[in-house]
Amino acid sequence: MEMQEFYEGNSFDAYTFFGAHVQENGVIFRTYAPGAEKVSLFGDFNGWQEEEMQKDGAVYSLFIPEAYPGMMYKYVIYSSSCGRVEHCDPYGFGMELRPKFASYIVNLETYCFHDEDWMSGRDKNYNRPMQIYELHLGSWKKKGEHWYQYDEIADALIWYLKENHFTHVEFLPLNEHPADCSWGYQSTGFFSSTSRYGTAIQFMQLVDRCHQAGIGVIMDFVPVHFAMDGYGLRLYDGSPLYEYPESDVHMSEWGTYNFIHSRGEVCSFLQSAANFWLSVFHFDGLRMDAISRAIYWQGDPKRGVNDCTVNFLKRMNYGLHKLHPTAMLIAEDSTSFLKITAPVEYDGLGFDYKWNLGWMNDTLAYFRTPPDERPAHYNKLLFSMEYFYQELFLLPFSHDENVHGKATIIQKMWGDYTVKFPQCRALYLYMLAHPGKKLNFMGGEFAQFREWDENRAQDWEILQFPLHNSFLQYIRKLNQLYQQHPALYTGEYDPRCFSWLIADAPLQSVYVFTRKSCGERMVCAFNFSDQIQEIEFPENNPLYEIIASDLTEFGGARSGLEQIHPRIRNGKRTIGMILSPFSGRLFIAE
Repeated sequence: MEMQEFYEGNSFDAYTFFGAHVQENGVIFRTYAPGAEKVSLFGDFNGWQEEEMQKDGAVYSLFIPEAYPGMMYKYVIYSSSCGRVEHCDPYGFGMELRPKFASYIVNLETYCFHDEDWMSGRDKNYNRPMQIYELHLGSWKKKGEHWYQYDEIADALIWYLKENHFTHVEFLPLNEHPADCSWGYQSTGFFSSTSRYGTAIQFMQLVDRCHQAGIGVIMDFVPVHFAMDGYGLRLYDGSPLYEYPESDVHMSEWGTYNFIHSRGEVCSFLQSAANFWLSVFHFDGLRMDAISRAIYWQGDPKRGVNDCTVNFLKRMNYGLHKLHPTAMLIAEDSTSFLKITAPVEYDGLGFDYKWNLGWMNDTLAYFRTPPDERPAHYNKLLFSMEYFYQELFLLPFSHDENVHGKATIIQKMWGDYTVKFPQCRALYLYMLAHPGKKLNFMGGEFAQFREWDENRAQDWEILQFPLHNSFLQYIRKLNQLYQQHPALYTGEYDPRCFSWLIADAPLQSVYVFTRKSCGERMVCAFNFSDQIQEIEFPENNPLYEIIASDLTEFGGARSGLEQIHPRIRNGKRTIGMILSPFSGRLFIAE
């Protein structure tokens, strides 16, 4: 790392200089604390007796011959404003489990990945299927009241992902964080994998094994705000080094401190953290949280664009693309700010994908609506395709839609228990058929009714009930078909590959559209009313049904798939079909 690059906000490798680094005859410690009066180091290696670090400008360093991997340490920072404060290492590679906060000396070079084939063959998946399974590692499965370790859970997780045909797994943040209820979004260790589930080496093993099994791995990354705990980044050197000075923008709505992206050192810190996870842990992508709060001051367009943070995002994404041309950068953004997924060279923010939160909100609002009121809301399911080609969108049913009183996806469906299932099956077929990559949160695949609680494992026992078990079989089949048919994932950002066949039937609540690519054409038909609907539309070719949401094997009432041939009506070839209430059907056109 070059210090000038660090100060200017152009460094992506600050973690190779700062922190604790194992050398041949000991460990060198370095921390950046320009406002400190004195910095000391103590740990297992010196009986927790403070040793003053040597100052060189704003950098404090100390070489400890007696130190070795596995030992714990802290920095003690003295300042006129805060006095004596013990801190974890901002660049540390490991930390104690909360509420303790000492950092660990970790030698990350001791692990050797075996995923060469995966890394050499991966890309950004623009013309590949991408069905992401989002999960919170501590509450997917538990062993009694305890968490599984990273390497312990690998076999069960990989089997489940493969069995149900998910292409990627996305972990909620696994950097160190003090509060379980923050799910990792309020971080104190931007370079430390959380010790809840084991060591950094065990975490590398999990990623490596996913890759060897053909599963991509994405992790949440939070470049906008950090936890307010005093041992972390808050007033690190006695001054607001990482955060804004106290003002109306220094704290976020979540009770965290906002990063001040106008400081080059802060930009280098965050860029280096993003590069760290992609480089050292071989992640295939980063989903970046709360980008709306990065674009606008406090996420409010009325306050105006935060130019410093927007420029930081551009610089970070541009640099990460240069370093990792096949890794994905994904924005969680609810704004209408333009060019989120345009290249930085064309004045974009440089993300590869953007969560389509408009599609998510409109779709779920529609399915909450009673059937007799749906005709008035018919355009909610048409609107997404009016703006779809403005960005490279990903369709998310994420953790945020399954918690905090919002109800799970199936619970959101209108009606009672039995009526919710056919609607939810039709919803997921509609999601599959709609252009855009897919993301679903754990539990949705077997129609879990209970809201997610980070302290409890998923309700796996409900799979003994036929409706839930058949729902999982249905999602498994959808995911499998998705990967088998290029028309569903290739060219989806090309407007020539999508067209409406029926988009003017509000009284019937019927929608029909086509997807085509690579010589394959598919017809997707939906009836979201509670009545049987008979429909007809122009079509020259026979249609071969490949899946339907109302089949008996999935809990419906229809016994088998159909072939439908065109008929001549008024000199035109048309297809006629009957759609069950709350159903979807997917066909290949010959």
